[in-house]
Amino acid sequence: MILIDPPLWPARGRLWSHMVSDVSFQELHAFAADLGMPARAFERDHYDVPSELYRAAVSLGAKEVGCQELVRRLTQAGLRRPKFARA
Repeated sequence: MILIDPPLWPARGRLWSHMVSDVSFQELHAFAADLGMPARAFERDHYDVPSELYRAAVSLGAKEVGCQELVRRLTQAGLRRPKFARA
């Protein structure tokens, strides 16, 4: 399932959401392509989605979840790739 959190993350003068899959990266990349997301928007385990595409992602079938739920589901699926690995 594709999950998206609210557009709460400020960067480069915009607000952003994170979009993930709790199934596979293949599912995530296919969904992102359907949404018209460029490959450069993928970072480790998620896509950064600008707020103006949030409603389109939900209309295509992304499930709206909170930030903590998104990370929990990503981690449970074994797809979480933290920025910094713990020593």
